[in-house]
Amino acid sequence: MDAIRENIPLLLQGIGTTVALTLLGYTFALILGTVLAVARVSPIPPLRWAATVYVEIFRNIPLLSLLILISFGLPDVGLLLPYFWCGVLGLTLSSAAFVCENVRSGINTVPIGHAEAARSIGLGFFGTLRFVVLPQAFRTMIQPLVNVFIGTVIGSALCSAIAVQEITWVTQTLNIRYAQAVLMFLIAGAVYLILSLGGAAVGSAIERAVAPGGRGRSEATRRLDVTAGAQA
Repeated sequence: MDAIRENIPLLLQGIGTTVALTLLGYTFALILGTVLAVARVSPIPPLRWAATVYVEIFRNIPLLSLLILISFGLPDVGLLLPYFWCGVLGLTLSSAAFVCENVRSGINTVPIGHAEAARSIGLGFFGTLRFVVLPQAFRTMIQPLVNVFIGTVIGSALCSAIAVQEITWVTQTLNIRYAQAVLMFLIAGAVYLILSLGGAAVGSAIERAVAPGGRGRSEATRRLDVTAGAQA
């Protein structure tokens, strides 16, 4: 236990870096993936083709290979990024491909008649997506997007391969110093487990809140439903 007590600041720094990698990578992936999904369902063929090519490339490249290509390839073209931001970029590019497919699948669950009704009242493509399709599709996207979040949490461990000082890098370093592999990697595993379970809990709470009859509905709406039921 001395190895833990003597290195609490270093472990906390590693945990903080892991959290930052995960949150930044996932947030940017949500934004980029949603834009790609809109492009994939757009009526403009070049946008659909470009988004499809992106998805097919980045969801089939191993994250470790992508991280190494970014961190050692970008300097060859004159772009110098700190290793931390190389990790964020790699997580973003990889996770965005999976976000795109999940959002596109959610969009496809909305009956086409709803989109046609929106267009019949004068809404354009983006208006239909914003006000009609995406709000309905969001409920079906939550759990798949939670899975992407968990994948981002676990994938952040690979950033240790490019010298990002997240929790796996820290535990590897401490293992070299103290020869306590089981203890150190139990700590790393516990960190990833807590982050993943926390993300799953948040996703479940959001899913309950937006579900029909969930906590997201107003009290007035629930009273109206009760009154209507009693009258019936």
